Amino acid sequence: MPHHSVFTVPLATALAMLYARHVATVVRPGLSRLLLLAPALALLLVLPLAAPLYSTRGTAAFFLAWLGEFKLLLLAAGNGPLDPALRPVPFVFTAALPVKLLRHQSPDDTAAAAPVKVVPPLLSSGIKVAVMVALLQVFHGKDRMHPYAVFALYGVYMYCFLDSLLPCLAALGRALGMGLEPQFNRPYLSASLQDFWGRRWNLMASAVLRPAVYAPVRARLGAAAGVLATFLVSGLMHELIACYITFRRPTGRLAAFFLLHGAAVCAERWCARRWRSAGAPRVVATPLVVAFVLGTALWLFFPPLFGDGMDDRFIAEFDALMASLVGAGGRVLRLAGIAR
Repeated sequence: MPHHSVFTVPLATALAMLYARHVATVVRPGLSRLLLLAPALALLLVLPLAAPLYSTRGTAAFFLAWLGEFKLLLLAAGNGPLDPALRPVPFVFTAALPVKLLRHQSPDDTAAAAPVKVVPPLLSSGIKVAVMVALLQVFHGKDRMHPYAVFALYGVYMYCFLDSLLPCLAALGRALGMGLEPQFNRPYLSASLQDFWGRRWNLMASAVLRPAVYAPVRARLGAAAGVLATFLVSGLMHELIACYITFRRPTGRLAAFFLLHGAAVCAERWCARRWRSAGAPRVVATPLVVAFVLGTALWLFFPPLFGDGMDDRFIAEFDALMASLVGAGGRVLRLAGIAR
């Protein structure tokens, strides 16, 4: 029997976003709009707690408690990516999910946009789901592996999960007549850390952090302060998501991971200006970027999420889910008279 949150969380989210759209339609940007949006902001912080599983709680926290909160805060200030002029369905879709409408495209244009084939992203997602299923089998033998090797495989799993889920959401948006920007751009080909974080990895997070944090801090304190503030806020939001997932107190390691990368991006930009260099050749730069991201993630990012027995809970939940799906499939086949 499905958990009630499968229905209640999406319904409550949609109602909260429709309320936010109504407020933004009738109230000008500013403090009054922010105060009227407060109930929706509070609800988004609570809803992820209704998700029963480790993975679904983390996903809901990422969608709602981080990106959804920032989108509504930007809406209160009259900034994108949300626009109250959007029709209700595109507004709720882009407010509740980590997707972004194509720039320079009006609501009427999105409805008239040429349909995009859905099969390629579904095929790609299917391959990544197969990789995830295979990795779950590998994880059962994790006690015989080095912890860093296990964490690296969890990193592959997380990338496959996100890069299979988000294209499917984008495909659904296109089926509803919405042109959506991609959320990943082959991050494994990054030529620099700035390229990785700003133009290739989780572009929806960049899209909300840039106007909400980077731009105002840069205007007052300079570009370096803007970069550090952006990475600090990202780190704090990851600490919050870890609390939703594990129900444990923050360790500070996720914040340290992002502050380290913020400092590295600042150093990278300073070196490029200092020596007026275009950077190392891609054949050299890309392995260095991947090694730095992976090495620091093994040290700081993955332990708070998967260490101290949390991965055992994660694996047990997916084992139970797979058993439930197999059982449901068997019942359907028996009802259809195909199996006994």
